Amino acid sequence: MNHRDKRPFAALWDFLCSLKLTIATLILLAATSIIGTVVQQNRSPQEYLQIYSETTFKVLDSLQVFDMYHSWWFLGLLGVFTLNLIACSIKRLPRVWKNVRDPVLAPDDTLYRTLSNFEEVVVRDRDLDQVQERVGSVLGKEFAPPTVTRDGEAVHLFAQKMPWARFGVYVTHLSIIIIFIGAIIGSLWGYKAFVNIVEGTSTDKAYPRGQGEPIDLGFSVRADDFNVSFYEGTGRPKEFMSILDVVDGGKEVVTDRKIVVNDPLTYEGITFYQSSYGPAGEPVFRIRATEKSSGRTMELKAELGAHVELPGGYSFAVTDSAPSYRQFGPAVQMHVNAPDGSHGNPFIVFQDHPEFDARRGGAFSFSVLGWDQLYYTGLQVAKDPGVWVVWTGCLLLMIGTFIAFCLSHRRIWVTLQPVDGEVGVKLGGSAHRNQPAFEIYFDDLKQKIKDQLAS
Repeated sequence: MNHRDKRPFAALWDFLCSLKLTIATLILLAATSIIGTVVQQNRSPQEYLQIYSETTFKVLDSLQVFDMYHSWWFLGLLGVFTLNLIACSIKRLPRVWKNVRDPVLAPDDTLYRTLSNFEEVVVRDRDLDQVQERVGSVLGKEFAPPTVTRDGEAVHLFAQKMPWARFGVYVTHLSIIIIFIGAIIGSLWGYKAFVNIVEGTSTDKAYPRGQGEPIDLGFSVRADDFNVSFYEGTGRPKEFMSILDVVDGGKEVVTDRKIVVNDPLTYEGITFYQSSYGPAGEPVFRIRATEKSSGRTMELKAELGAHVELPGGYSFAVTDSAPSYRQFGPAVQMHVNAPDGSHGNPFIVFQDHPEFDARRGGAFSFSVLGWDQLYYTGLQVAKDPGVWVVWTGCLLLMIGTFIAFCLSHRRIWVTLQPVDGEVGVKLGGSAHRNQPAFEIYFDDLKQKIKDQLAS
């Protein structure tokens, strides 16, 4: 392959290694993440058409904006950023590897001039071997055992600590790549869906947001019960809870599993989150009617809007209900029909205050014993086969970040050389992180070496 044949590859390699590509990709990823937060994802077309015009909806839908994190262009951005990280790491790794595996053992004056931490002294009345022994003793005790190299009359001592700290940034790069791989796995082979299950019923399917065929779960989920409690004096839900069973292969493998918000059920890699609820069908009211003339009471059941017969040709109907009415608690609205069929005026009966209705005129007084309402539980269904890959990447990210920012590769060079019957000592050091702290350490170390040589 000639030089011209290499040029396109070299240009592509330089492009993948460039800092400009890194910055541009990060900006695009940040911008698209903002779009994914602002534009609600995976809704039905009907919901989007209530917000956007038909033309805008078609354009955004063609660009996969409504399912952005599964779109080809978002996955493409992740792929480009991954290639950029790999290329930058490969380009810089040989130099770092050489510094760690093949350090400079015999420094010259040029290297010493590049060091910000440097000291030069002359030791009188000492021979070279004795100085070497004393300096090596201090380095071994206070820093690390030195490697001794002889170059003619000069003796070089080199010691280093934590050379592997230079690889912290590569652990961080690897962790980001692993996180991206996990995200891509989840995007390609995972899904987010929902299902509504009425109390006492079961389902083996989930439904993706927006359009799409139902997803076969491979097992059945049954809602044994659903409970909701409200804040006192309001209609706001305090807590709602589903009790679920999982039936797989005709066997009940999970029994009476209670799930609430932030406490999901996970089975076979599929997680069910409690997300919503609602009434299923009309409620059935339990009403106690008291005939005022005789004092006779009767307990009756009434469906919403249905007329229930009373003695003497009367009848009543429940027309509305509320779990909390003006801080008086549960209440129903009803009316009584006279024997001639005339429609009575509506009135309200409070479940917690039956004495209120006893003061109302009419042939009957009423009290509410309660009502039975079936609910459906709304579950968010999520499958993410890449979640453990992402968690592995997050763990590596913490380790790599700690190594890269909290640990430092520190090196000390000492050169001993005869100078007019005395011994000249050159002492230098460097650290690739936290230079101010290393400067303090170096000053302390060189003072100990001076004290040892002067003793």
